[in-house]
Amino acid sequence: MSKNNQDATQASDNKGNIEYRKADYDKKEFAPGLLSTFIKMVENFNVRFSKVGNPPVYDNETFPWAAEIDRQWETIRAELDEVMERRDDLPSFHDIMPEFETISKDNNWKAYFLAGYGLESEENAKRCPETAKLLKRIPGMKTAFFSILSPNKYIPPHKGPYNGVLRYHLGLIVPEPKEECRIRVHDQIRHWEEGKSVIFDDTFDHQVWNDTDGYRVVLFVDFVRPIMFPFNLLNKLVVSAAAFAPFIKEAEAKHKEWEKKFYKQ
Repeated sequence: MSKNNQDATQASDNKGNIEYRKADYDKKEFAPGLLSTFIKMVENFNVRFSKVGNPPVYDNETFPWAAEIDRQWETIRAELDEVMERRDDLPSFHDIMPEFETISKDNNWKAYFLAGYGLESEENAKRCPETAKLLKRIPGMKTAFFSILSPNKYIPPHKGPYNGVLRYHLGLIVPEPKEECRIRVHDQIRHWEEGKSVIFDDTFDHQVWNDTDGYRVVLFVDFVRPIMFPFNLLNKLVVSAAAFAPFIKEAEAKHKEWEKKFYKQ
C-alpha cells in the first residue's frame, strides 16, 4: 500500500475518534477567544489526521525509538541515582508550575527538569550528559524531566491541555510491589517496570498511585504527535507557540530562580 493510501486509511479510521476531545474545550481558559477557536480546530485536525491513531495507551512498537531509549535505562538510572542524593532539595512540581496545585499541593511530587518549552536547564543537563544525549534521539521531544513520587503519593484524575503531544514514561525506580505503583489512563491501568516504558495520550483522563513505601521515578517526556502533512504544520505552530505562553514563561523564571539556589549549595 502506498504512503498516501495508508494515510487515507488511517484518517478514515480516526474519524470516529473526534468527539472525545470536544468535552474539554470550554475548560481551556488559558487560550481565550479566537486563539481558543484556532486551537479547537487544530485539535480536531490532530485527531482526524493522526498517523498513529488515538488510543489512550499505545503499543510501544508504534514508536521504534522507544525500544532504543528503553535499552539505555541503566545508563539513565546511574545519572538519576546521583540526582536522588539531593532529592529533598529538588523543587516540587507545583513550585515550578503553580497551575498544578489543583492536583498536588504537597512536597511529594518532585521534578528534575532537563528540557522543554523554555525550561531547558544547562546545569541539570550537564549533570546528566548521557540522558541529555538520549533525549535528542526522540523525534519531536518537547519536555523531559525526572518525575519523582514519594511513598504513598496519589495524583487525582486530570487531563492534559492539548492533544498535539503524546507522553512517554520510562520506569527507572519502581518499588515493590510494582502492582501498587500504577497509572490509569481512561479505562486502562498500567504498572511501571524498571527498564520498560508506557506511552499514552495525556488528554485522556488519568490518575496515578504510588501505594508503596518507596520512591517511584520515571523519565517523563512529551513529544510531538505524528500528524499527516499539511496538518502537522498547524500542530507544530501551536506546540512552538506554547513556549511563549504566560504560564510557561512564569515556570521558566521560577526554575531559573531555583537553579541559582540549588547550585550555590
